[in-house]
Amino acid sequence: MNWACKRIAELQTAFMLLTRLPAGTLTSYIPKLAAARWAFPIVGCVIGAIIAASYIMASQLMLPSFAAAILALIVGLLCTGAIHEDGLADCADGFGGGHHRNRKLEIMKDSAIGSYGTLALIMVMGLRILTLSSLPSKTEIIAPIVICAVISRFSMVGYLCLLPAAKSDGLGNQASGKNISSLFWTALISFIVIFMLIFIMAFIVSFEMGAAGLFYVIIALLLGASVWGIIAKHQIGGQTGDVCGAGQILCETAGWVILATIYGDF
Repeated sequence: MNWACKRIAELQTAFMLLTRLPAGTLTSYIPKLAAARWAFPIVGCVIGAIIAASYIMASQLMLPSFAAAILALIVGLLCTGAIHEDGLADCADGFGGGHHRNRKLEIMKDSAIGSYGTLALIMVMGLRILTLSSLPSKTEIIAPIVICAVISRFSMVGYLCLLPAAKSDGLGNQASGKNISSLFWTALISFIVIFMLIFIMAFIVSFEMGAAGLFYVIIALLLGASVWGIIAKHQIGGQTGDVCGAGQILCETAGWVILATIYGDF
């Protein structure tokens, strides 16, 4: 199998892992999860564009911004299967309810949701609705929302490459591995996507927020991802699939908060 076919199969694997979107079938080459990490930002690009476009289209139907934001997030949840939100709830229950590492991992493995997970979902989803609804329903918001989605998926690759697997099984273990070259290529792909979006904002779409505001959004994304990685390392000694999912949603939400603070209408 040639190089291009392998990369396409890895891209399919990334979409199969992180979304519920149709991605075709894998035939002769079935890549390992770790080999598909480079495509996570591309998945983010698609999901971010879908959420932003859904918000704009719902707003064009004369719906209140709050309702439009809820509908856009519902569309996003349907696209991802709420995989990141599930990770957030599991981490909140485990980190909040366990007194030692093994107990935390045991709670995180339990499919039942507890009070910590419920509260985390309510607060984070409420914050996401509030921040998204504060943004104007203009084409120019698509790019920054997509950038948040791209960098937050890149952060997942950072966890998988830089943090040890906290369990001997699970998706976090299967996709992990201290492969700096994988992290480099993922960062390069993320940079290319972000550069293209900035180019579109600067020369095709009128963008009132400006480069400085976008810089603060990116800093918030990277800072949020770093803080969560430190918390996970302290709590359970590394990463799991739940940690990666929770990190994505928290990192993206941090970017949305700064985006809404600078550009929104509270």
